[in-house]
Amino acid sequence: MENLQKFYINGAWVDPISQDRMAVLNPATEAQIGSVAMGNADDVDRAVAAARTAFESFSKTSKAERLALLHRLMEVTKARFEDLAQAISQEMGAPISMSREAQADAAVGHLQGFIDALEEIKERETLASGDVLLREPIGVCGLITPWNWPMNQIALKVVPALATGCTCVLKPSEHTPISAMIYAEIIHEAGYPAGVFNLVQGDGLSVGAAMSRHADVQMMSFTGSTRAGTAITKDAADTVKRVTLELGGKSPNLVFADCDLAERVAGSVYEVMYNTGQSCDAPTRLLVERSVYDQALEIAKATAESIQVGNPAEEGDHIGPLFDRIQYDRVQEKIQTGLDEGARLLTGGLGKPQGFDIGWYCKPTIFADVDNAMAIAQEEIFGPVLVVIPFDTEEEAIEIANDTPYGLAAYLQTGNPERAERVAARLRAGAVHINGGGFNYGSPFGGYKQSGNGREGGHMGLEDYLEVKTLHFG
Repeated sequence: MENLQKFYINGAWVDPISQDRMAVLNPATEAQIGSVAMGNADDVDRAVAAARTAFESFSKTSKAERLALLHRLMEVTKARFEDLAQAISQEMGAPISMSREAQADAAVGHLQGFIDALEEIKERETLASGDVLLREPIGVCGLITPWNWPMNQIALKVVPALATGCTCVLKPSEHTPISAMIYAEIIHEAGYPAGVFNLVQGDGLSVGAAMSRHADVQMMSFTGSTRAGTAITKDAADTVKRVTLELGGKSPNLVFADCDLAERVAGSVYEVMYNTGQSCDAPTRLLVERSVYDQALEIAKATAESIQVGNPAEEGDHIGPLFDRIQYDRVQEKIQTGLDEGARLLTGGLGKPQGFDIGWYCKPTIFADVDNAMAIAQEEIFGPVLVVIPFDTEEEAIEIANDTPYGLAAYLQTGNPERAERVAARLRAGAVHINGGGFNYGSPFGGYKQSGNGREGGHMGLEDYLEVKTLHFG
């Protein structure tokens, strides 16, 4: 934990230039578990300078050399797997079983996906025109990751930078600095050259903005709120750097009468509540065909009320707390908004679950009879809150589903394969999950509209870190 007070720059743990510190709290106990150094623009300058120098040599490494380093990274990641899982559980409240099965597992799964993609990608190929196409690393990359899936997003940004021959500066969320610190230790042990990977802790207004504006950073990759993504894009505009964004969502989930209603409605509720609702692609708008609407509400209510809330340190399939007091207050405010708007509270509601006076625990909550124009149907809540909206026809369902500024994911429940293909083709979202189909490592992830630009994972995730050059021979 002593490295929380330092930054990893140019292959070593160094004292920050900034003197600012921030307490790191356990959201289940509200107790302080550490203190993290908070960087400033001078710390960013030092890290970017190290990355720029390292790029001169690392950009020239062969694919074979980079693959060897990635395989070594896999070995060390697996050795430190439990450390990552425990850190994530403590710093953001993910139940330890889920932290192992999904949160920490992302560090291994995405790494393997990128190894597979790098093995297949062609760094040099001859086009039909006879010209030669080269794929080359873009340069120094600034990477900003969120608190809700800390290792998932770090792996989706850091690994493709390393895989393609880029160098990088990572600014993780200041609320989940421990897992990022451990990952820096993993990269160091894996043997990456000094300056290839650098870690500067801090907040978005100082460290994040300094990275986005920096003339020696050629690319910014950000995951977080749409508001912050807009600010990063504006900051990056003066230097015309590449910007990739994975932002908010208000994902629709279309439930047709011809699906296995009991299975698919229950599965949909579990999907929303997973990670205590703190997932940008959670299916938080349940659109139900009116002929089975009442039946679906009964299933949804019973499912939500069966979900246990519990201590993230304990094994099990319960959900944990929201990650901090600010997020808890925001979710409570959104629940009050739903009540004020006249939505019918089906289950849950304001306040903490019984027996949880300490910790930022929230009741699994469902609103019924919601109109898509309501704030709770349009705004991202980022908590265990589901809104249910009836529809009469397939056309109306599609219209409601697409009536959102976001387009990260969509979900579809139907027993008709032809309808599944037909409806999925019209949903304006980067991913459509059909009848419970989950995301697989190595597939591209990203959204339409205000959910962002670019894709993360697999081949397309590597492409975002590459420039294309063509050679024209006389």
